[in-house]
Amino acid sequence: MRFVIARFPFDLTRSGVLESMKGIKPEQINGESVIIGRRTYPVKQVGQVLTRQDRRDFSSGEVLRAMTQLGFTCRSLTPAAAPQRTLSPLQQASAMLGTPAVA
Repeated sequence: MRFVIARFPFDLTRSGVLESMKGIKPEQINGESVIIGRRTYPVKQVGQVLTRQDRRDFSSGEVLRAMTQLGFTCRSLTPAAAPQRTLSPLQQASAMLGTPAVA
């Protein structure tokens, strides 16, 4: 299939992507990722290997769109859950007793 990444057309196939990524060691994932074969790669690393362009020249969205259309599983960065507030012993006891009833 033909994809436009960083204003350049690329003819990419699923087997071609698998062949290009064979032997490439995945970098640490800090954002979106693509599962290719049994490995999970950062999107920017995949884009750099496939297009031979600098990572600043294309967006991760362009690569994600192409990989999704080729049938690869893509994962986006999930926002970290907000840390839960820990209660002091006094606050915990108050919460267990409940609020006073209004007469």
